[in-house]
Amino acid sequence: MPLKAKILDPRIASRAQMSTKVNEVIKELPGDEPEDVLFNNLYGLRTVELKRPDKFNALNGSMIRKIIPRLVEWERSDMANVVVMKGAGRAFCAGGDVAALADLCQEGPEGQKKSAEYFGLEYKLDHYIATYRKPYISFMDGITMGGGVGLSIHAPFRVATENTVFAMPETTIGFFPDVGASFFLPRMSGSVGTYLALTSERLTGANVFYSGIATHYLHSTSLPILESRLAELRFKDYDSKEMRLKIIEMTIEEYATGLPPLDREPIMLGGEIRKAIDRCFSRPTVPGIMEALQREQGPTKEWAEKTLATLHQRSPTSVHVALRQMQVGRDWSIAETFEREHQIAARFMQHYDFVEGVTAQLKKPRRTPAWEPATLEDPFFQTGGPGAPPTLQLLVERDSYSEYPHAYVGSPIVEEFVQRKRGRQGISTIVEEILDRKTTKNEDGVLTWVASEV
Repeated sequence: MPLKAKILDPRIASRAQMSTKVNEVIKELPGDEPEDVLFNNLYGLRTVELKRPDKFNALNGSMIRKIIPRLVEWERSDMANVVVMKGAGRAFCAGGDVAALADLCQEGPEGQKKSAEYFGLEYKLDHYIATYRKPYISFMDGITMGGGVGLSIHAPFRVATENTVFAMPETTIGFFPDVGASFFLPRMSGSVGTYLALTSERLTGANVFYSGIATHYLHSTSLPILESRLAELRFKDYDSKEMRLKIIEMTIEEYATGLPPLDREPIMLGGEIRKAIDRCFSRPTVPGIMEALQREQGPTKEWAEKTLATLHQRSPTSVHVALRQMQVGRDWSIAETFEREHQIAARFMQHYDFVEGVTAQLKKPRRTPAWEPATLEDPFFQTGGPGAPPTLQLLVERDSYSEYPHAYVGSPIVEEFVQRKRGRQGISTIVEEILDRKTTKNEDGVLTWVASEV
């Protein structure tokens, strides 16, 4: 007779609970594609490659159901040292497969519920990545938008290339910036996060690094060699996670070949434009932001006019919700972020603008969306009530945090930070831009910090 053992160690019980939660979300469903994700092992390196190049690697439930158990397996494995997430073809991941979700929503309440369940599954994966205990690197080589941002932005290492195109385009399709945007965008420097959330502005190449979205900038041809080098890394058993991250950071820097010259690819969100962003997008209301943009004169007048035109094209409801989200999200923990975003997403699945926006912008023939008028944003932030899903049950119950545990380049950078980063490529360029914008120099060369403009 086999002996029956009692589970006494709470860590073992916790692992069993985790396995149950994982099993609940990874069941293969009819229609799941067999080869939409490719996994690979090379010595201590583990890679996840998104393999829907004809769809720009748009993320769907089939892919998520494959990725979660592999990440869980690798986190528990002593043989796995580093995890890399990447995409095949021209995109890292162009976002979630929202066209399929919009089709579901048109089926009525049952379809809307299924769409909300997809977002719950996606947010569970994003939260797991945000609290992952193994070093995790995202190769943002190509289009990185929406759902692709959720797979990359919470990582301690986010590598941009000359091919990177970043955006949170949700206000263009009648949705809201999700996948943890409530956490990372409000914590970016100044009002940059609010600007990106409301306008869906795109950043490309080195500007993804300058903005703080990426932690490193490499040429795309360096990525395969970097992978091989990462596979060779060996950590001592007693190396802390912090020490392992430092080793990885130094390894990535070995393949830095320089940033594009500023005269060819200038800092997009710098100088006078950056001052105007902080001036206008720090306003507490959408009308206040638009009024501030209308008052811009001089070198930022043309930018302000284009930005106003952009805001008029976006879903009014989405813009109002996104602004409120930037204001309250800065106080949410990482766990609360995904729980609250799931509630908001479920309400958007019942809202006219989501189906209208996806249909008009992503399906042929394309047309200008006919948005419904802006409504009060408060119902989107209420928990419970009619149509609201139950509280999202995340895969892991870990100590939640209110600031990223790894250094996040989106925060203000000072000389002390440059020293701490051991001269990482591009940091001095960012520091010089900040000093030019935020200080004045007297005839003795002494810098004085300039008070923020109102």
